[in-house]
Amino acid sequence: MNLLSVLPLAFVMVAGPQVVSAIFLAASRDPRRSSVAYLAGATLGMLVALTVWYGVFRLVRHSAGNGTRDNGSRHLIDWIVLALLLVLMVITFLRRKRNQPPGWMRRLEDPKPAFAFGLGVVLFLAMPSDEVTMASVAGSLAGHDRPWWHLLPFLVLTVLLLALPLLALVLLGRRAERMLPKVRDWSDAHSWIISELVILIFVAIVGSDLT
Repeated sequence: MNLLSVLPLAFVMVAGPQVVSAIFLAASRDPRRSSVAYLAGATLGMLVALTVWYGVFRLVRHSAGNGTRDNGSRHLIDWIVLALLLVLMVITFLRRKRNQPPGWMRRLEDPKPAFAFGLGVVLFLAMPSDEVTMASVAGSLAGHDRPWWHLLPFLVLTVLLLALPLLALVLLGRRAERMLPKVRDWSDAHSWIISELVILIFVAIVGSDLT
C-alpha cells in the first residue's frame, strides 16, 4: 500500500453535500470570504479526524503485533479497512437518490464566514461516509507503517477538489455563475456512481494486499 493508492478516495470525500455546499458558497453574495472560510473549516475537520484515526490504527497495529511489525497485525488492519470500505459502499448506494439539498443549504445564499467555517468542520466530522473514508485512508497508511505526513497529500487533494467551484468563479467569472448550477445538478445525480467505482478500485487494492 503506497501513498498514491489512497488519493482517489478524495473524490469520495467530496461527493454529495460537501461539493454541493462549495458550489452554493461560490454562488453566494460574498463567495470569496465564505468559500475560503468553508475550505478552512473542512481542512481543520479532516486534519483532526485523519490524525485521530491514524493514531487509533497505530495502536491497533502495535497491540495486535505486541509491538512488532509483523504481517499478522498488518493483515488485521487490512481486513478492518476492507470491512469499512464495504460499509462505505452500502452507505453510498443508500444515499444515491437523496438529490434534494437539505433545508440548511438555503442559508448558503448569504452565509457569514463563521457559519461557512463551522459547516466545513461539521460536514467532515459528522458525515458517516466521510468518517468511514478517512478511517479507511488512515488505516491503510498506518497499517503499512507509513508516516503520518503521508496523510497530507490526501487532505490537500480533497481541499483542492472542494476549491474547484471558487477557482472556476475566479477564473471564469460570469461563465462560471451559469455553469455551476449545472455542475451541482449533475453531481447530485451521478456522483454516487463515481464514488462506488473509486471504492471498488480501492477494495481491489486492499484485496491484493491480503492475497
